[in-house]
Amino acid sequence: MKKLLTIILFSCLLTGRLSAQKPNEKYQYHIHPATSEISVDGVANDPAWQNAQIATDFFMITPMDTSFSRCKTEVRMAYDKQNLYILVVNYKPAKGAIIVESLKRDFSFGKNDNFLLFMDTFDDRTNGFSFGANAAGAPWDGQQGDGGTVDLSWDNKWLSEVKNDDDKWVWEAAIPFKSIRYKPGISKWGINFSRQDLTISEKSAWAPVPRQFPSASLAYTGVLVWDTPPPNPGPNISLIPFAATRLTKDYQRDTPNKYKTTVGGDVKIGLSPSLNLDLTVNPDFSQVDVDVQQTNLNRFELFFPERRQFFLENADLFANFGYASIRPFFSRRIGLGVPIQFGARMSGKLNKNWRIGILDVQTASQDSTPKNNYAVFALQRQVFARSNVRFIFINRDAINYFPEKHASLNRYNRNIGAEYNLASVNNLWTGKVMFLKSFTPGKSTDDFVHAADLKFNKANFFWQWQHEYVGKNYNAEVGYVPNATRMGYYKISPNVGYLFFIKSPKIISHGPKLVSNMYWDKSFDPSDREFVLSYNINFINRATISVWGASNYVRLLRPFDPTNLGGPTLATGTEHNWKSTGFDIASGPQNRLTYNASAIFGGYYDGGHRNNLRAELGYRVQPYVAIAMAGNYNDIRLPDPWNRKELWLVGPRVDVTFTNKLFFTTFMQYNNQADNINLNARLQWRYKPASDLFIVYTDNYLPENFIVKNRAIVLKFTYWWNL
Repeated sequence: MKKLLTIILFSCLLTGRLSAQKPNEKYQYHIHPATSEISVDGVANDPAWQNAQIATDFFMITPMDTSFSRCKTEVRMAYDKQNLYILVVNYKPAKGAIIVESLKRDFSFGKNDNFLLFMDTFDDRTNGFSFGANAAGAPWDGQQGDGGTVDLSWDNKWLSEVKNDDDKWVWEAAIPFKSIRYKPGISKWGINFSRQDLTISEKSAWAPVPRQFPSASLAYTGVLVWDTPPPNPGPNISLIPFAATRLTKDYQRDTPNKYKTTVGGDVKIGLSPSLNLDLTVNPDFSQVDVDVQQTNLNRFELFFPERRQFFLENADLFANFGYASIRPFFSRRIGLGVPIQFGARMSGKLNKNWRIGILDVQTASQDSTPKNNYAVFALQRQVFARSNVRFIFINRDAINYFPEKHASLNRYNRNIGAEYNLASVNNLWTGKVMFLKSFTPGKSTDDFVHAADLKFNKANFFWQWQHEYVGKNYNAEVGYVPNATRMGYYKISPNVGYLFFIKSPKIISHGPKLVSNMYWDKSFDPSDREFVLSYNINFINRATISVWGASNYVRLLRPFDPTNLGGPTLATGTEHNWKSTGFDIASGPQNRLTYNASAIFGGYYDGGHRNNLRAELGYRVQPYVAIAMAGNYNDIRLPDPWNRKELWLVGPRVDVTFTNKLFFTTFMQYNNQADNINLNARLQWRYKPASDLFIVYTDNYLPENFIVKNRAIVLKFTYWWNL
């Protein structure tokens, strides 16, 4: 406890000392009303642009952050009563050359020439919005949280056009004020412009950003100065109805074809320019991308991110509480195997310092699962320059609970928690202190969590300290806490790394990194220990090479099948030690043919051996076709009764983007650990902004004879209507 109080005091003093003016305050862009109508066509010939201020002279971020960019970029902005407009002229360092992967929306940042806009609309250096496009015209939009992380699952209604010629590509966009959230009456926003040009392996920004941070970092935005505060968007109501029809067939049970038609929709109501209410009735998520399968040789469940639109706006308020492996709320628990009947979410800013999130969702009953109501209340208060204090309450209640029918389920589960998040003005210091407590019938002792960390990150040196305590009765049924199956533990994770920057025509930096994770049970006896020492080389063309060695110790706290094939298990209490080596290689993104490769060679449980090879090859026919082939092979050799097991996970994927409004994606996944072959194909036509027609086809097969297990085809129509 003394150590904890010291960390909290040090963090508060550090944050207070650094809560001064933000680093890039002097970079200011003055925006004025458009003097004439602007047509969003990617052509810089509207008279209004002649009177707009020009932002230019970008600073290089990578490969080095000590000079101006070698790419010339010019940015102009204007606005009217409905929209915020931006025009960007990206001059090409090599005539006629662009590098893009596809026309797919929310493209992979690292594989495309692109221009991105980051807006801190509350000037709090913590939350904002990002818009942009790649050089072929694929749009990008996302919501920013926690100082700059961009959630690309967020989607909204706006206009974007790109035009290309030999010496430049031009991006023009109109962003409705109704599509973003901002504080009424505020006359200054944080803003930055980011450009990536892979032809010369360079990333740059208008307001300079240290190379160890992403260009999306809101700590380093400049200032967007409004001559008058941005206009109130007025009534802000969007109706998003949908209609879907589904045909399914279970071939293994030989049941008749099932047809199901679903009608429902969402409503988005702007309670204020900064506070939004989302309503949903009978939601259908059939168009959401299928999860990419993973070979699981872990003792704990895997994590798959949320992609459902209803849960995404201001998702950081709910989902970012805690740590990656201690999440009291994980929205994918809601509607898991049962349909959602209706739901409501209110989220956003009350003022510059306060954010609020309220969620309530009702699910139906199904088989042995009762109806459940899920309620979440989250509150955040900004303190100092960029830090904040958060509070969260999560409640799951079974509505029609019958003890004799639902004996294996708890009637309710509740969690309450608070955390302090440290973020210094220049982002060099970050950290967190967190407490959680759960409430479950029959479990009233040792049902809490405490965790804390502190990070320091400079371009050439970084270190981190993290510790965790999870009580044996802590229970987060609407969360993701895989390590809770350890039945209570203590953990520390000290990490450190260093980079040497050198003058070389090919290499930009290299250096060592040490990662460690150590667990103890409630008696302070060690249960897990892992040390990984790596040496990393970073090339100017963004290729990377890492070689590493690791040492592992595991004392099993429950029986475990080391192949995860459902066979014999190792006994509780058995101890296992092994050492391993490996490498990770990633090519630069400039070539049409790209690759990633990783390998593990070494020991495994019970004196066994495990060799693992993972690779992905990608080829693009820009900008229309991107092909990828991924493979994961595990050769596991154990004593009787397991002997030798070979696990394969192979998945080819093809993305075809006919235009930036018509997309086709298909991929196959062969997973012999799951004894399944999955085929998924999706056609999406964005016939109007944020309005889509989807056709989704899914098959599952038995690998040994390719006999169909089940099949489904879905047709879904959505329309976004602004009132």
